[in-house]
Amino acid sequence: MANRKLVDFWFDPFCPWAWLTSRWILEVEKVRPIDIRWRIMSLAVLNEGRELPEEYVQRVRVSMGPVRVLAAAAGKYGDGVLGALYTELGTRLHNQGLVADLTGLRSTVEAALEAAGLDPALADAMDSDAYDDAVRLSHGEGIGLVGDEVGTPILRVDGSAIFGPVVTPVPRGEDAARLWDGFLLVLGTDGFFELKRSRTRAPSFE
Repeated sequence: MANRKLVDFWFDPFCPWAWLTSRWILEVEKVRPIDIRWRIMSLAVLNEGRELPEEYVQRVRVSMGPVRVLAAAAGKYGDGVLGALYTELGTRLHNQGLVADLTGLRSTVEAALEAAGLDPALADAMDSDAYDDAVRLSHGEGIGLVGDEVGTPILRVDGSAIFGPVVTPVPRGEDAARLWDGFLLVLGTDGFFELKRSRTRAPSFE
């Protein structure tokens, strides 16, 4: 269809807000003519050299593992597997709360790979820098569109890119469509940069 829109979606699987936005864009896919192309980025790369609390630095460092696995899976099977693997990872990390269990992260990743029909041995990539160049290349493409003052997710549509939207809980059905229509409106406005207010709710994965 000529009016279908390609949505490039950059994500780090550790980010709960990116996870919620990803579930929203899948809702949009049901009610609007879009195709989603999943792209990886990294909170670890984004925060290199920044002064951050030590606890957050540790979590960000660990978060590089699942991103490496995504890159390894794309390298072996093609980028088309990223959406399914992200769904399996995000469901476990966020909906099931396993993101808090850093010691069990390897088993969480292995289970996600197996559920997505991929080789569980790809979890070995968590502790290897073999795919770091691929991660940095994808990350750099996304962040280069919006600047390094933002994070994940980044969405690009019709050549324009922006961070967000950040929303909880996930809008569904026509609520998802209405947000999408408004999102396209602001994204297509020349010179539009930002809408923001303080977050007053924690991420809700229900």
